[in-house]
Amino acid sequence: MITLFSILLTLLIYRLTIFLAGKYPTPLTSPVFLSTILIIAILLGLHISYDDYTPAKNIMTFLLGPATVALAVPIYKNWHLLSKYFGAALIGLIAGTVLTIGSALLFAKAFHFSRTILLALSIKSVTVPVATEIGKILKVNLPLIVAFVIITGMIGAMFGPKLLNLFKIDHPFARGLSIGTIAHGIGTAEAVKEGEIQGAVAGAAMGIAAILTSCILPYLIPVIL
Repeated sequence: MITLFSILLTLLIYRLTIFLAGKYPTPLTSPVFLSTILIIAILLGLHISYDDYTPAKNIMTFLLGPATVALAVPIYKNWHLLSKYFGAALIGLIAGTVLTIGSALLFAKAFHFSRTILLALSIKSVTVPVATEIGKILKVNLPLIVAFVIITGMIGAMFGPKLLNLFKIDHPFARGLSIGTIAHGIGTAEAVKEGEIQGAVAGAAMGIAAILTSCILPYLIPVIL
């Protein structure tokens, strides 16, 4: 009964936050951010523990698989556009991936964070399944990695489009590429709302950035450390 309630609660809160985001469009009304805050508050108020919520979370997480695969549809439909800008996109992806990892490592080192936090921060911009696998190789605390990945995705979804608007970056391809590179799946979901091209490019960028991170990280970490 708690599992069904938790699923319905999550869906209802998410629909509510989508409505609020449309009516009051600000970073703080971003559905992923606001729904997370509201669901946690309600679960705490009803004394429903994380262990009680876990079965519902597992069911909804399982559905992320088909949802992720569905991103292949807009990628396929816009393949000609991806091919056209492939060279420029690859340069942007490599630069974005290196800067994302490097800036996180330098930030952590400047504030004398522990090695565990430093390594977890370096993986923050790739999707959770890839981040956890990299974390196992680096022997990093997995819950910490997941927390940083989700927070990064939320921040990217909340402020990424606003920053792009601020710098007058309005080309659909560029917007999708930047959001997908730094904010993985959560950012891609936000990019899909802007348009099919943004969503397709963000989905492709998310996947390629994960591959690049897996290849670059083992060589970049020793240099920074």
